[in-house]
Amino acid sequence: MKRARLVGAALCLLLFVLLTVAVAVRDGAPLPGDRATHTWALDHRPPVALAVARAVTTTGTGALPYLLAVGAGLLAGRDARQRLCAAAGALAVLALGQAVRYGVMSAVARPRPAMADWATHASGHSFPSGHATTAALTAGLLVWGVTTRSRSASAHLTAVLILGWGAAVGLSRVYLGVHWLTDVLGGWLFAAVWLTLGSLVAAPHVPAGIRHEEPVSRR
Repeated sequence: MKRARLVGAALCLLLFVLLTVAVAVRDGAPLPGDRATHTWALDHRPPVALAVARAVTTTGTGALPYLLAVGAGLLAGRDARQRLCAAAGALAVLALGQAVRYGVMSAVARPRPAMADWATHASGHSFPSGHATTAALTAGLLVWGVTTRSRSASAHLTAVLILGWGAAVGLSRVYLGVHWLTDVLGGWLFAAVWLTLGSLVAAPHVPAGIRHEEPVSRR
């Protein structure tokens, strides 16, 4: 399992580096698929869909992701000490990931789509998308918290719904015209790499009790 995660993270890192280089080499110009998805979004914006997209996109910024990250840690721990440790670790993963993502964004300095196409407020450069990265990191931490607490079918269903929310936040940025699709893809790839790195760094320091084990049957 650990080897598979490492291979997956390495692949995501390679794709992220290639995508970042492609964006930088083209001076931020749209990549294949960017204009098509942007145009489609502009042509399919009924008021109700816009309202839903704006509501979804607001959940990917501000204090909420940090509160959810803390909640993920509280879910993972069994006692007060473990919960505090896990919550602090989850918060650190999110905060440090944001800092690194901001550094990449500032270095690449990709322009956003034309402001006339925006259907919501946006600031800063475009790649990788801050909302997409934040929501993906938060979703990953929540999935960790939920699946650590329980391995039941309902826990896995909850994990799928959480991942759906994370994806919806990223896609809402494209729909609202403030990001190119490759900005969102970059955010997702970065989040996948960062979450794997965070789990590897934290693993030796996570109390064993947090890893909820199946009870051993006695004969």
